[in-house]
Amino acid sequence: MSSTVARKLSVLAVSAAVVSVGAAAPPGGSGTAVEKVPVAVGYGGAVASVDADASAAGIEVLRKGGNAVDAAVATAAALGVTEPYSAGIGGGGYFVYYDARSRTVRTIDGRETAPLSADSGLFLENGTAIPFAEAVSSGLSVGTPGTPATWQRALDKWGSRSLGTLLKPAERLARDGFTVDATFRAQTAANETRFRHFPDTAELFLPGGELPAVGATFKNPDLARTYAELARKGVRALYRGDLAEDIVDTVNHPPVDPASGWKARPGDLTAEDLAAYRTKLQAPTRSSYRGLGVYSMAPSSSGGTTVGEALNILENTDLSKASEVQYLHRYIEASRIAFADRGRWVGDPAFEDVPTKELLSQKYADSRECLIKDDAVLTSPLAPGDPRDPADCDARGTAAPTTYEGDSTTHLTVADKWGNVVSYTLTIEQTGGSGITVPGRGFILNNELTDFSFAPASPDVHDPNLPGPGKRPRSSMSPTIVLDEHNRPVVALGSPGGATIITTVLQTLTGHLDRGLPLVDAIAAPRASQRNQTTTELEPGLWDSALKGQLEAIGHGFRLNPEIGAATGVQRLPNGKWLAAAEKVRRGGGSAMVVRPVS
Repeated sequence: MSSTVARKLSVLAVSAAVVSVGAAAPPGGSGTAVEKVPVAVGYGGAVASVDADASAAGIEVLRKGGNAVDAAVATAAALGVTEPYSAGIGGGGYFVYYDARSRTVRTIDGRETAPLSADSGLFLENGTAIPFAEAVSSGLSVGTPGTPATWQRALDKWGSRSLGTLLKPAERLARDGFTVDATFRAQTAANETRFRHFPDTAELFLPGGELPAVGATFKNPDLARTYAELARKGVRALYRGDLAEDIVDTVNHPPVDPASGWKARPGDLTAEDLAAYRTKLQAPTRSSYRGLGVYSMAPSSSGGTTVGEALNILENTDLSKASEVQYLHRYIEASRIAFADRGRWVGDPAFEDVPTKELLSQKYADSRECLIKDDAVLTSPLAPGDPRDPADCDARGTAAPTTYEGDSTTHLTVADKWGNVVSYTLTIEQTGGSGITVPGRGFILNNELTDFSFAPASPDVHDPNLPGPGKRPRSSMSPTIVLDEHNRPVVALGSPGGATIITTVLQTLTGHLDRGLPLVDAIAAPRASQRNQTTTELEPGLWDSALKGQLEAIGHGFRLNPEIGAATGVQRLPNGKWLAAAEKVRRGGGSAMVVRPVS
């Protein structure tokens, strides 16, 4: 670790010990709200998520002697209750685990897969891409869920408690209910029209035909029963048997209200697709930044390669001494370049020859970094480079625009008293997923297959993200764990936000490691997101600042985005203490908790 980074982390660790703390609490139940606090410091382990009931579920497991993996599963299951439009057993995700005993990082790819019958024309009709809105709310968009299999794989490898035990807090929460907040109501309202297309979704999420009221108790007895069934039978029940049959029938015959006029396209998911699903236990990506090891998800996610490449590009700039304008300019341009390469090279490695090692090489980053000028802005879409044959400052190839990716998802971060850490991002794709609830089961199915390119982004550039049989769509999820030179955790974090996940993680890391912001402030800082597009998205905090005009003077163009991402993280402090951090405002604020708080 560089001496500059080491000094900053030491100062941050000391300052972290005096911030206000969040006390642990059991899941609310019966509509009892659990207070949200964005930062907590203490012993015994830590949990950070977007929801207080979910964080409390994880803390309950840690308090009873469970480890970080156990707590992560319990927290994720609770998020399936309280964040049903962002995550749940109808979706998938990526699980990154640090083992304190061996000081190593491993990952699980629990991404959804396309049906075995899918081909590159999955979303084409007469050679033309079908309208995106038609694809989203349809059986055609549903991939084979990976979340339940991820939970079981993680527990089999590294857990210490049974799935049945860990589902109990979430089952109780679904049965007894949680308190509706403004974010849950707003997300329901944003999806009201399409939720009404599907009677089972409308009955569950629009009780009595109305939007759920803020402060009301929301119960999901069907999901409670589904969790109880998984607890008894194991997750195989979702991949074989009655529950699997219900999923297949729902995808292939979407239960639509005829009066709505909506014609939901059927999917082609089979019992064989569910039975054939497997998670992938694989090595993480690794890049070096300021002497630290940055570990994240390898393809099928593009998160690890794109964050890692951008960090490598920034390695040669002392961001700690840069002005705010210089820092943001360099960060934006590094993001632009990394996204140009992502679009050309990253897809499911079972189908594509992904040059992961080369994308993460410092040699390649240096060949791309020289494109950045202090007094000018690169033009988007920028052409990709060739990581297998780097050519300095070469931008002569054919560019391809960045394709759309839904902006929902949720992230949780956990640490335990033994020093194990989990960074876990899970999703059902866009907010509300496909909008289709499995009748009698209480959960929404994903629309993850819309993360594939419907057609090549450019006819002149190979697109590695076209559909295929059993293929995993490319993701931007970037659950990340940073280790010091002794392979001990420094910080772990992640975020929802579709393709903005990558820029959120990158900006939070550089804000914390380079700019010296405490973790909770690095998370709260106003964000910019450049994804190889003609304009960069800015949150209001930057849009309304003098920095915007100074960046425009260099040549940057901007568009307003009210909210980018919703990160959570944990930080290792001296003497066995942990700091948990979450959003102060975004998505209604997050929830940071520790087992034994200190002041």
